[in-house]
Amino acid sequence: MIKAKKKYGQNFLSNKEILQKISDSIEIGQDDLIIEIGPGMGALTDYLVQKGCFVLCYEIDPRMKAYLNFYTSDRFQVIYDDFLKRNIKEDIKTIPYQHVYVISNIPYYITTPILLKLMDLDCFESIVLLVQKEYGERIVAKEKSKSYNALTLFVDFSYSSEILIKVGKEHFKPMPKVDSVVLKMNKKTAFTSHKDQYLSFIKSCFRNKRKTLKNNLSLETFNAIKTNLKFLGYEENVRAEEITREDYKKIFTFLIQ
Repeated sequence: MIKAKKKYGQNFLSNKEILQKISDSIEIGQDDLIIEIGPGMGALTDYLVQKGCFVLCYEIDPRMKAYLNFYTSDRFQVIYDDFLKRNIKEDIKTIPYQHVYVISNIPYYITTPILLKLMDLDCFESIVLLVQKEYGERIVAKEKSKSYNALTLFVDFSYSSEILIKVGKEHFKPMPKVDSVVLKMNKKTAFTSHKDQYLSFIKSCFRNKRKTLKNNLSLETFNAIKTNLKFLGYEENVRAEEITREDYKKIFTFLIQ
């Protein structure tokens, strides 16, 4: 077994039952494509290739060739490079897939850059990621909870999310300091075409969680939404984390009219 490298954030999941559940979390057709980021020695890959669909892996550690070379098929490919530096749409343009999915156990230290890149690509039917427990809780958080923040709403713009499985740290080698969860995100229809404006608005709302929405936004913007806030039942001194996902959409829609 190859020794894990800390610089790559390598923690190898060893529980076969959990690996099976992760691979079965999405219904895959034979003409679909699965992208796996950081396959390592192929623990999850082994289950993905059995589905008979196209599988494309991105692996930054060339030492893993000794394991991944075991999978030889015209429906399986490994790109030994940094996923964050790749042009994914260019990489998959010659694969004749119907739908594309992501199923991965990703390095925790670059979870946000990976997630934002996946969302920016905007081409995945579903995304299943094994992530740090606290991170997954932020994605699915409800208003008024300490986990609810701008990232929650960033993801919610394009995907509905749920935690499928809780994974204890004892199931990894080497064992990390934190527990994990399997997070599933399903593509949904965006409520507006003004994605960049909405994300900028949300970022401003959560600029400082200790401050009220009024103090985080410009005076002009707050005055523009003040009447709408009152109509939705919020006080003028409301904080960003007190407003529901659906109400943020209503406020933004009102703002851009």
